[in-house]
Amino acid sequence: MDAVRVALLREVLAGTEWLQTTRRFAGSLRASVGPREGGLLLIGSEEYEPWHLAAHLDDEAAWSGLPELSPTLVRHRVPDGPVPAHLSVGLGWLEGAGRGETLLVVTPGDPGAGLLERVNDARRGGATVLALDGGDSELHTLAHDALAVPGDAGLDLDTVQHLVSAAAGENSLPARPGRRRFGDRLARLAERLTAPPPPRW
Repeated sequence: MDAVRVALLREVLAGTEWLQTTRRFAGSLRASVGPREGGLLLIGSEEYEPWHLAAHLDDEAAWSGLPELSPTLVRHRVPDGPVPAHLSVGLGWLEGAGRGETLLVVTPGDPGAGLLERVNDARRGGATVLALDGGDSELHTLAHDALAVPGDAGLDLDTVQHLVSAAAGENSLPARPGRRRFGDRLARLAERLTAPPPPRW
């Protein structure tokens, strides 16, 4: 989903709680990763690997000049054979997660007992835990901040991921009243649409 479609989606959702909710969660994400690159760990369940969000956060990191938003995708199963370094990080990586790192757990369903145990260990080690999921109570108990997308929400998890990643890459410093011009926003949007995507994913 490109920037134009995200803008249209935001127009459709204007007046609902989703814009404010996703921006709030994106703010938590931005605040937790800080200025340190490589501290954002992204993981899903065994059944759901959040490739899409990883790619969009990587794009936002490049376009916004915020390299700390570029995630490390932690995988339950790393395939045999030659795999690019950024796609070969297994669950063992979480054993060293600690202070200064953020673990973002994304799953539409049950995260599983094994993942919850690793998330708990990472939190006890000092990592910040965020959850974007279907509303699992155990995961939310472990998370410092969580955004639930239940099945009856009217939106699916993939759509909410687009809103969160786009909001995370936005300029966090508000313009002074009356100083931000519409043309400036259009210019920034055009720049993002014409910029080639990073080749990482």
